[in-house]
Amino acid sequence: MDERPEPAGASLDRRAELSEFLRTRRARLKPEDVGLPAFGRHRRVPGLRREELAQLAGVSVAYYTRLEQGNGRNVSAEVLDAIARALRLTDAEHAHLTHLAKPKQKKKQTARSPQARPALRQLLDVMDAVPAYVIGRRSEILAWNRMAAALFGDWGELPAAERNWARLTFLRPDYHDLFVDWEQKAIDIVCVLRMEAGCHPDDPRLSALVGELSVKSEDFRRLWATHDVKEKTHGVKHMRHPLVGELSLNFEGFRLPDDSEQVMVTYHAEPESASAQALRLLASWGADATRAGSQAPSV
Repeated sequence: MDERPEPAGASLDRRAELSEFLRTRRARLKPEDVGLPAFGRHRRVPGLRREELAQLAGVSVAYYTRLEQGNGRNVSAEVLDAIARALRLTDAEHAHLTHLAKPKQKKKQTARSPQARPALRQLLDVMDAVPAYVIGRRSEILAWNRMAAALFGDWGELPAAERNWARLTFLRPDYHDLFVDWEQKAIDIVCVLRMEAGCHPDDPRLSALVGELSVKSEDFRRLWATHDVKEKTHGVKHMRHPLVGELSLNFEGFRLPDDSEQVMVTYHAEPESASAQALRLLASWGADATRAGSQAPSV
Protein backbone atom coordinates (compact mmCIF):
# COMPACT_ATOMS: atom_id res chain seq x y z
CA MET A 1 0.00 0.00 0.00
CA ASP A 2 1.36 3.36 -1.03
CA GLU A 3 1.59 5.62 2.04
CA ARG A 4 3.47 8.51 0.46
CA PRO A 5 2.08 11.92 1.43
CA GLU A 6 -0.38 13.41 -1.01
CA PRO A 7 0.67 16.80 -2.45
CA ALA A 8 -0.55 19.67 -0.32
CA GLY A 9 -3.44 21.48 -1.95
CA ALA A 10 -3.95 18.93 -4.75
CA SER A 11 -7.42 17.54 -5.30
CA LEU A 12 -7.91 13.99 -4.14
CA ASP A 13 -8.06 11.47 -6.99
CA ARG A 14 -11.58 10.06 -6.75
CA ARG A 15 -10.78 7.04 -8.97
CA ALA A 16 -7.75 6.15 -6.85
CA GLU A 17 -9.78 6.64 -3.67
CA LEU A 18 -12.53 4.32 -4.95
CA SER A 19 -10.01 1.68 -5.99
CA GLU A 20 -8.11 1.71 -2.70
CA PHE A 21 -11.25 1.78 -0.60
CA LEU A 22 -12.68 -1.33 -2.30
CA ARG A 23 -9.35 -3.16 -2.09
CA THR A 24 -8.94 -2.46 1.62
CA ARG A 25 -12.53 -3.49 2.38
CA ARG A 26 -12.10 -6.74 0.41
CA ALA A 27 -8.78 -7.49 2.10
CA ARG A 28 -10.28 -7.43 5.57
CA LEU A 29 -12.77 -10.25 4.83
CA LYS A 30 -11.90 -13.95 4.95
CA PRO A 31 -13.81 -16.60 2.96
CA GLU A 32 -15.09 -18.18 6.15
CA ASP A 33 -16.47 -14.79 7.25
CA VAL A 34 -18.95 -14.87 4.35
CA GLY A 35 -19.68 -18.58 4.17
CA LEU A 36 -17.23 -19.51 1.42
CA PRO A 37 -14.83 -22.48 1.60
CA ALA A 38 -11.22 -21.50 2.31
CA PHE A 39 -9.43 -23.85 -0.09
CA GLY A 40 -5.66 -23.98 0.06
CA ARG A 41 -3.29 -23.11 2.86
CA HIS A 42 -1.60 -20.32 0.99
CA ARG A 43 -3.60 -17.54 -0.64
CA ARG A 44 -1.74 -15.01 -2.72
CA VAL A 45 -4.03 -12.16 -1.69
CA PRO A 46 -5.22 -11.13 1.77
CA GLY A 47 -8.92 -11.52 2.31
CA LEU A 48 -11.37 -12.31 -0.48
CA ARG A 49 -10.39 -12.68 -4.10
CA ARG A 50 -12.09 -10.48 -6.67
CA GLU A 51 -13.93 -13.42 -8.14
CA GLU A 52 -15.22 -14.41 -4.70
CA LEU A 53 -16.48 -10.90 -4.03
CA ALA A 54 -18.09 -10.73 -7.48
CA GLN A 55 -19.84 -14.04 -6.80
CA LEU A 56 -21.22 -12.77 -3.50
CA ALA A 57 -22.44 -9.53 -5.09
CA GLY A 58 -23.97 -11.26 -8.10
CA VAL A 59 -21.93 -9.40 -10.74
CA SER A 60 -19.37 -10.54 -13.27
CA VAL A 61 -15.71 -10.59 -12.34
CA ALA A 62 -14.93 -8.23 -15.22
CA TYR A 63 -17.57 -5.75 -14.04
CA TYR A 64 -16.31 -5.76 -10.45
CA THR A 65 -12.69 -5.51 -11.63
CA ARG A 66 -13.49 -2.36 -13.61
CA LEU A 67 -15.15 -0.87 -10.52
CA GLU A 68 -12.21 -1.73 -8.29
CA GLN A 69 -9.91 -0.10 -10.82
CA GLY A 70 -11.79 3.14 -10.15
CA ASN A 71 -14.26 3.10 -13.02
CA GLY A 72 -17.58 3.70 -11.30
CA ARG A 73 -19.03 6.02 -13.93
CA ASN A 74 -21.96 3.82 -15.01
CA VAL A 75 -22.45 1.70 -11.92
CA SER A 76 -26.02 1.53 -10.64
CA ALA A 77 -27.20 2.12 -7.10
CA GLU A 78 -28.47 -1.48 -7.01
CA VAL A 79 -25.02 -2.86 -7.84
CA LEU A 80 -23.40 -0.64 -5.22
CA ASP A 81 -25.92 -1.89 -2.67
CA ALA A 82 -25.10 -5.50 -3.57
CA ILE A 83 -21.36 -4.87 -3.28
CA ALA A 84 -21.85 -3.07 0.03
CA ARG A 85 -23.75 -6.07 1.38
CA ALA A 86 -21.12 -8.48 0.12
CA LEU A 87 -18.36 -6.43 1.75
CA ARG A 88 -20.45 -6.05 4.92
CA LEU A 89 -20.03 -2.30 4.90
CA THR A 90 -21.34 -0.13 7.68
CA ASP A 91 -23.83 2.63 6.85
CA ALA A 92 -21.00 5.16 6.86
CA GLU A 93 -18.85 2.99 4.57
CA HIS A 94 -21.80 2.41 2.23
CA ALA A 95 -22.35 6.17 1.98
CA HIS A 96 -18.63 6.71 1.36
CA LEU A 97 -18.65 4.12 -1.44
CA THR A 98 -21.61 5.85 -3.05
CA HIS A 99 -19.94 9.27 -2.84
CA LEU A 100 -16.82 7.90 -4.53
CA ALA A 101 -18.56 5.89 -7.24
CA LYS A 102 -21.49 8.18 -8.04
CA PRO A 103 -20.56 11.71 -6.95
CA LYS A 104 -23.32 14.28 -6.84
CA GLN A 105 -22.88 17.56 -8.64
CA LYS A 106 -21.93 20.14 -6.04
CA LYS A 107 -21.79 23.87 -6.11
CA LYS A 108 -18.37 25.35 -6.79
CA GLN A 109 -16.35 25.76 -3.62
CA THR A 110 -16.03 29.32 -2.38
CA ALA A 111 -12.98 30.86 -0.80
CA ARG A 112 -15.03 32.24 2.09
CA SER A 113 -14.12 30.74 5.45
CA PRO A 114 -17.01 29.12 7.35
CA GLN A 115 -18.44 31.11 10.23
CA ALA A 116 -20.69 30.21 13.16
CA ARG A 117 -23.88 32.28 13.28
CA PRO A 118 -23.97 35.02 15.97
CA ALA A 119 -27.02 33.43 17.60
CA LEU A 120 -25.15 30.14 17.80
CA ARG A 121 -22.25 31.85 19.53
CA GLN A 122 -24.70 33.33 22.02
CA LEU A 123 -26.11 29.85 22.66
CA LEU A 124 -22.62 28.55 23.41
CA ASP A 125 -22.04 31.39 25.85
CA VAL A 126 -25.19 30.66 27.87
CA MET A 127 -24.25 26.97 28.12
CA ASP A 128 -21.88 27.97 30.88
CA ALA A 129 -21.78 24.58 32.66
CA VAL A 130 -21.18 22.47 29.54
CA PRO A 131 -18.01 22.48 27.40
CA ALA A 132 -19.26 23.02 23.84
CA TYR A 133 -17.92 24.06 20.46
CA VAL A 134 -18.83 24.16 16.76
CA ILE A 135 -16.63 22.55 14.10
CA GLY A 136 -16.65 22.66 10.31
CA ARG A 137 -16.14 19.85 7.82
CA ARG A 138 -12.35 20.28 7.79
CA SER A 139 -12.30 19.83 11.59
CA GLU A 140 -11.78 23.58 12.03
CA ILE A 141 -12.99 24.99 15.36
CA LEU A 142 -15.40 27.81 14.51
CA ALA A 143 -16.75 28.81 17.93
CA TRP A 144 -16.51 27.66 21.55
CA ASN A 145 -17.58 28.64 25.03
CA ARG A 146 -15.74 29.41 28.25
CA MET A 147 -16.00 25.82 29.52
CA ALA A 148 -14.49 24.43 26.33
CA ALA A 149 -11.56 26.79 26.81
CA ALA A 150 -11.19 25.56 30.39
CA LEU A 151 -11.21 21.93 29.29
CA PHE A 152 -9.19 22.05 26.08
CA GLY A 153 -7.20 25.27 26.35
CA ASP A 154 -7.89 28.81 25.21
CA TRP A 155 -8.13 28.49 21.43
CA GLY A 156 -8.46 32.26 21.22
CA GLU A 157 -4.72 32.50 21.86
CA LEU A 158 -3.96 30.45 18.72
CA PRO A 159 -3.74 31.72 15.14
CA ALA A 160 -6.95 30.94 13.28
CA ALA A 161 -5.24 28.33 11.08
CA GLU A 162 -4.21 26.33 14.16
CA ARG A 163 -7.75 26.15 15.56
CA ASN A 164 -8.27 22.79 13.96
CA TRP A 165 -8.87 19.48 15.72
CA ALA A 166 -6.78 17.49 13.26
CA ARG A 167 -3.77 19.80 13.62
CA LEU A 168 -4.13 19.93 17.40
CA THR A 169 -4.44 16.15 17.74
CA PHE A 170 -1.52 15.20 15.51
CA LEU A 171 0.86 18.12 15.91
CA ARG A 172 0.53 19.23 19.55
CA PRO A 173 2.16 17.06 22.26
CA ASP A 174 -0.10 18.56 24.96
CA TYR A 175 -3.17 17.18 23.18
CA HIS A 176 -1.48 13.81 22.97
CA ASP A 177 -1.20 13.94 26.75
CA LEU A 178 -4.76 15.25 27.25
CA PHE A 179 -6.52 12.19 25.81
CA VAL A 180 -5.99 8.98 27.75
CA ASP A 181 -6.79 6.95 24.61
CA TRP A 182 -5.08 9.26 22.13
CA GLU A 183 -5.01 6.57 19.43
CA GLN A 184 -8.81 6.35 19.39
CA LYS A 185 -9.15 10.13 19.26
CA ALA A 186 -6.74 10.17 16.31
CA ILE A 187 -8.67 7.39 14.54
CA ASP A 188 -11.94 9.29 14.99
CA ILE A 189 -10.45 12.43 13.47
CA VAL A 190 -9.02 10.62 10.45
CA CYS A 191 -12.19 8.60 9.79
CA VAL A 192 -14.32 11.76 9.70
CA LEU A 193 -11.81 13.59 7.49
CA ARG A 194 -11.74 10.64 5.10
CA MET A 195 -15.54 10.74 4.79
CA GLU A 196 -15.48 14.48 4.13
CA ALA A 197 -12.76 14.01 1.53
CA GLY A 198 -14.99 11.52 -0.26
CA CYS A 199 -17.82 14.06 -0.31
CA HIS A 200 -15.58 17.02 -1.24
CA PRO A 201 -12.56 15.73 -3.20
CA ASP A 202 -12.14 19.08 -4.96
CA ASP A 203 -11.91 21.13 -1.76
CA PRO A 204 -8.40 22.64 -1.90
CA ARG A 205 -8.31 23.51 1.81
CA LEU A 206 -9.26 20.00 2.85
CA SER A 207 -6.68 18.53 0.45
CA ALA A 208 -4.05 20.94 1.78
CA LEU A 209 -4.83 19.85 5.35
CA VAL A 210 -4.41 16.19 4.41
CA GLY A 211 -1.16 17.01 2.62
CA GLU A 212 0.22 18.99 5.56
CA LEU A 213 -0.57 16.30 8.11
CA SER A 214 0.76 13.57 5.82
CA VAL A 215 4.11 15.38 5.71
CA LYS A 216 4.29 16.30 9.39
CA SER A 217 2.82 13.26 11.16
CA GLU A 218 3.76 9.61 10.73
CA ASP A 219 0.71 8.65 12.80
CA PHE A 220 -1.56 10.51 10.42
CA ARG A 221 0.01 8.81 7.39
CA ARG A 222 -0.48 5.41 9.01
CA LEU A 223 -4.14 5.99 9.86
CA TRP A 224 -4.98 7.73 6.57
CA ALA A 225 -3.67 4.69 4.66
CA THR A 226 -6.31 2.44 6.27
CA HIS A 227 -9.12 4.17 4.31
CA ASP A 228 -11.42 3.66 7.32
CA VAL A 229 -14.49 5.89 7.57
CA LYS A 230 -17.18 6.42 10.17
CA GLU A 231 -19.38 9.09 11.67
CA LYS A 232 -18.77 9.81 15.33
CA THR A 233 -21.91 11.32 16.82
CA HIS A 234 -21.65 10.30 20.48
CA GLY A 235 -19.49 8.41 22.90
CA VAL A 236 -17.23 8.77 25.93
CA LYS A 237 -13.84 10.46 26.11
CA HIS A 238 -11.38 9.88 28.92
CA MET A 239 -9.07 12.81 29.55
CA ARG A 240 -6.20 13.70 31.84
CA HIS A 241 -6.43 17.43 32.53
CA PRO A 242 -3.31 19.17 33.91
CA LEU A 243 -5.33 20.87 36.67
CA VAL A 244 -8.09 18.46 37.75
CA GLY A 245 -6.71 15.12 36.63
CA GLU A 246 -8.80 12.28 35.19
CA LEU A 247 -12.19 12.99 33.61
CA SER A 248 -14.68 10.69 31.94
CA LEU A 249 -17.07 12.75 29.80
CA ASN A 250 -19.92 11.85 27.50
CA PHE A 251 -19.95 13.75 24.22
CA GLU A 252 -22.77 14.36 21.73
CA GLY A 253 -22.48 15.73 18.20
CA PHE A 254 -25.39 17.62 16.65
CA ARG A 255 -25.28 18.41 12.94
CA LEU A 256 -26.87 21.83 12.45
CA PRO A 257 -30.12 21.67 10.46
CA ASP A 258 -29.44 24.86 8.47
CA ASP A 259 -25.78 24.01 7.76
CA SER A 260 -25.03 20.29 7.47
CA GLU A 261 -21.30 21.01 7.30
CA GLN A 262 -21.21 22.34 10.86
CA VAL A 263 -21.52 20.23 14.01
CA MET A 264 -22.04 21.33 17.60
CA VAL A 265 -20.28 19.08 20.12
CA THR A 266 -21.06 19.07 23.84
CA TYR A 267 -19.45 17.27 26.78
CA HIS A 268 -21.06 16.38 30.09
CA ALA A 269 -20.30 14.23 33.10
CA GLU A 270 -22.48 11.78 34.97
CA PRO A 271 -24.33 13.64 37.77
CA GLU A 272 -22.56 13.64 41.14
CA SER A 273 -19.53 11.86 39.71
CA ALA A 274 -15.89 12.81 40.29
CA SER A 275 -15.82 14.11 36.72
CA ALA A 276 -18.81 16.38 37.45
CA GLN A 277 -16.93 17.80 40.44
CA ALA A 278 -13.88 18.32 38.23
CA LEU A 279 -15.97 20.24 35.68
CA ARG A 280 -17.29 22.49 38.43
CA LEU A 281 -13.72 23.22 39.50
CA LEU A 282 -12.80 24.01 35.90
CA ALA A 283 -15.78 26.35 35.67
CA SER A 284 -14.41 28.32 38.62
CA TRP A 285 -11.10 28.76 36.81
CA GLY A 286 -12.48 29.40 33.33
CA ALA A 287 -10.03 29.84 30.45
CA ASP A 288 -7.18 30.19 32.98
CA ALA A 289 -7.56 26.51 33.96
CA THR A 290 -5.10 25.11 31.42
CA ARG A 291 -2.50 27.77 32.12
CA ALA A 292 -2.85 27.18 35.84
CA GLY A 293 -2.59 23.43 35.33
CA SER A 294 0.62 23.74 33.35
CA GLN A 295 2.23 25.23 36.43
CA ALA A 296 0.76 22.69 38.86
CA PRO A 297 2.38 19.45 39.97
CA SER A 298 1.55 16.49 37.73
CA VAL A 299 -1.37 14.35 38.84
